[in-house]
Parts: sequence; structure tokens; C-alpha cells
Amino acid sequence: MLCVSGTAIACENALVVAIICYSPALRTPMFVLVGSLATADLLAGLGLILNFVFQYVIRSETVSLLTVGFLVASFAASVSSLLAITVDRYLSLYNALTYYSERTVLCIHTTLAGAWGVSLCLGLLPVLGWNCLHDPAACSIVRPLTKSNVTLLSASFFLIFLIMLHLYIEICKIVCRHAHQIALQQHFLTASHYVATKKGVSTLAIILGTFGASWLPFAIYCVVGDPNYPSVYTYATLLPATYNSMINPIIYAYRNQEIQRSMWVLFCGCFQAKVSFRSRSPSDV
Repeated sequence: MLCVSGTAIACENALVVAIICYSPALRTPMFVLVGSLATADLLAGLGLILNFVFQYVIRSETVSLLTVGFLVASFAASVSSLLAITVDRYLSLYNALTYYSERTVLCIHTTLAGAWGVSLCLGLLPVLGWNCLHDPAACSIVRPLTKSNVTLLSASFFLIFLIMLHLYIEICKIVCRHAHQIALQQHFLTASHYVATKKGVSTLAIILGTFGASWLPFAIYCVVGDPNYPSVYTYATLLPATYNSMINPIIYAYRNQEIQRSMWVLFCGCFQAKVSFRSRSPSDV
């Protein structure tokens, strides 16, 4: 199942990466973030396939250690990119007038460089020696990672999840405040304002709920699980986590009108590829 999920994840996100690379119009900061997320999920999908091959087809502990490190780095980059997108959404609403400045572009590239650097370091830790190949008693539910290693990864996830929860609550407050101000400027409250606000808040709740439902079971099990438990428990909690990388392209890419238009340009040339366009707001992505 993990191998099948990895194949689906790789195909989905490869299409997103191809669309963003193919379309010159998709060079705005928000699409850079979406591209980073798609790249991380693409690598995670490839990592799941390689991990299956080297664990069950070509048995090699050394190579398996490399693939596990690759998976850790890829999923860490995916979660970090989701956090970066959340921060970007918040700033695009909080500082809407200055969002499209050159400073924003520099900050986003710097943030992504830092996120990928940290993710790479987390992936290299087991490869550089933080593993249990020579000490089976120190193994966690995810062999060959140690208990302290998975505890660190779980703690990092919980921190990121709490930050995202706080930011999405602040985003909801800003959205409701903006909708109310617009309604007051028009001197009356209409049902459309209420419906639009409710839809926006519901969308944010679905995004955060999907992320939490996907990763929380595995993160919690990494802390409370015992390596002596049947390995099927590990796979049962890890499988939903991989679904997050499968759902991300649908939430952050395929629902966007510019991405949809670029797909038509890429596959059938229905529009002129050199036409420039931009999302109405960074928070649309």
C-alpha cells in the first residue's frame, strides 16, 4: 500500500512541478511555495517506492538506511513547506499592501532555503550515525531510527501543528473582520457576505483538519508506541500520513484557476502560453 501510495503521490506532484516550471506566469511567491511543497511530496513519493524496493526486493540495511533518511528529509520538507504556505497566507492578509514587494520575494526564498536546509539535516542524522543498526534495543517503531530520533521528529511536528493552528485562527479573525468592514461600507449586511465568510472559514478548517488527521496518528504513535508492537500498527498510522502528500496537490494546486489554465495550455494549447496573469490574492492558493 505504501508503494502504491508513493506511485500516486509521485505522479500527482510531478504534474504540478511540470506545470509550474512550464508556465512563466507562475513565478509569483505563492507559486514558489506551492512548487516547493510539490517537489517535497514528489521526493517523498519516490522515497516510498525506493524504500519498498530496498526493503522487500533488494535487502540491504545500508541502502535501507539511506532511503529512510531520504524519506525523513522529504516529509520534513513537505511539512515545512505547508508551514511556509500558512505563514505566507497570514502575511498576505495582514500586510496586503506591501506583500508584492521585492522584500517578500527575498523573505520567501530565504525561508524555503532554511526549511530545506533543516529538513536535509534531519534526513542526514540517521545516515551520519543516529541509528540503531548496532544497538537494536535503542530502535523505535520506525527501524532503523532510534527512539530519541523519532521523539525529536514528533516534537517538531507538534510544534509546527500548533503554529499552523494559531496562524489559521488569526487568519479566520482577519477574514471575518474584513468581511464585516466591507459589509459596513456598503451600509448593510447581506447573506452573500455571510456565506462567503463561512465558506472561507470552512475551507481553512478543512485544510488544517486534513493535515492534522493525516499526521497526528503517526506522530502520537511514534511517542507512545513500542518497537515490540506488531509492525502493522506502524504501517496503519504511517499510511494516512502519506495520504497528506496525495491530497496536497488537490488543495493547493489543482483547485487554483491559474494552475487549471496552465494545465490546458500544457496539454492542449487552448490558451496562449505567454499570456500573463496573477491570482487575485496570495491567500487564494
